Amino acid sequence: MSHDHSDCSEVLLRVFEYIDQEMGPDDCARVRAHLEECADCMSAYECDLLLKALVRRSCGRVPAPDTLRVSIVSSITTIHVGIEERRAVDEP
Repeated sequence: MSHDHSDCSEVLLRVFEYIDQEMGPDDCARVRAHLEECADCMSAYECDLLLKALVRRSCGRVPAPDTLRVSIVSSITTIHVGIEERRAVDEP
């Protein structure tokens, strides 16, 4: 089945939210359905699962430094706001 490039881009941008169960049921169902139908996105999803497992195993229980946490949260917020603003511009 052929997929719209924007569908794949959105899934790949939000795959960690999906993995971490940080999205609502509607978005979760949409991502799950896309992954079941798109081999390329499923492959990327499986790589991300392996990456998270490797990081979890390698880092153990060592907490991230506060500066790293702030930087990550700031980046996530910036990306999320950018996506929301883009959606608002793209909507008729």
